[in-house]
Amino acid sequence: MGQSQLQFDRRIRRLEKTAGRQRNGVRYVVGPDGLVVAKARRRTPSFPLRGLMILAGAAMLFKAFLYVNLGGITYSERVAELQQGSILEQAGAWIMQADPATLWMAEQIKSFL
Repeated sequence: MGQSQLQFDRRIRRLEKTAGRQRNGVRYVVGPDGLVVAKARRRTPSFPLRGLMILAGAAMLFKAFLYVNLGGITYSERVAELQQGSILEQAGAWIMQADPATLWMAEQIKSFL
């Protein structure tokens, strides 16, 4: 194999490596010399934190609506019934217990109704 063939193979491998990095997309950056260069976007693992926060807020709002609709005593009785059940029901009772945030939201909902 000649020297030119080795240089060609190295160049091909480098181009394939660059193209592989650019599969996630590119961003264009102007270098200090004024040349526009395509840089590969880094793929970062994303965790749906925003969706999780929306889900937690909706659950809190649901608890507050239940508390307002059923009343404090009935709500507490139903949570106590859940605490007597299976492990899954006990976990649900722990989640559904009336915490200060739920009570505050319930008061805010009562003021609108």
